[in-house]
Amino acid sequence: MPRSGRNWTRGELIAVCALYHSLPFGRMHQGNPKVAELARLLGRTPGSVAMKLVNFASLDPAQTRRGIRGLRGASGLDRRVWEEFTSDLERWGVRSELVLERLRERSRLPAASRQEELEGFAWSGADTETAGRKSVRLAQAFFRKMVLAANEDCCCVSGLPVQELLVASHILPWSRFPRHRVDPHNGLCLAAHLDRAFDRGLITIDEEMRLRVSPRLRSYPGNSTLAAEFLARDRQPVRISGRYPPKPEYLAFHRKQIFVAG
Repeated sequence: MPRSGRNWTRGELIAVCALYHSLPFGRMHQGNPKVAELARLLGRTPGSVAMKLVNFASLDPAQTRRGIRGLRGASGLDRRVWEEFTSDLERWGVRSELVLERLRERSRLPAASRQEELEGFAWSGADTETAGRKSVRLAQAFFRKMVLAANEDCCCVSGLPVQELLVASHILPWSRFPRHRVDPHNGLCLAAHLDRAFDRGLITIDEEMRLRVSPRLRSYPGNSTLAAEFLARDRQPVRISGRYPPKPEYLAFHRKQIFVAG
């Protein structure tokens, strides 16, 4: 049974803060299955987790820009976790993924062993070596969660809403810009075929946030798939996230260095 009346720990708040960055605006309520799952793993009620999510919303400048203030009950520890987490998304995104793995492992233990396991877990850094071994995979997983959530789980070009067919695309290539690998402003939510085209420079986004199609794709006249999926979308406005809009300088690099303009 969930226990009430106990104080929130720093580690629990890291897990909730990670969930906050992984949920679209408007889905941070106790009826969301992801909120319910985290509550179960933490031994808390979905309502208490949802309340913490709203507390974090009150600290989020992106929410303020939307005119949403959230609850005003954020604690000092809430604020410290928020500031620490958002100042180094890669480090804490990876750590939060490790926390989730550990919580899921713990949930499979016999009930009598779970409390001892939780109390013995060093949230503040015992898994540093593990994080080093898994950091690339976990960083990619957290980046994907943030980018899809910021785009409400829809492709920003086609509107496709099927998560299994969506990719969190890097504007600045992963291999060449390691410092921007988990920067959500370096991400676009694209359907898989559009991600591939973006990665190969066959599409890009112009200064007015419109899709531009490479002339290379016009060399296949009469192909209905190309016409529908690419050529018909040329100069189409792209749906831009208000939470983590792509940085203009990142898009400018893509247009100049990756896009096949001729």
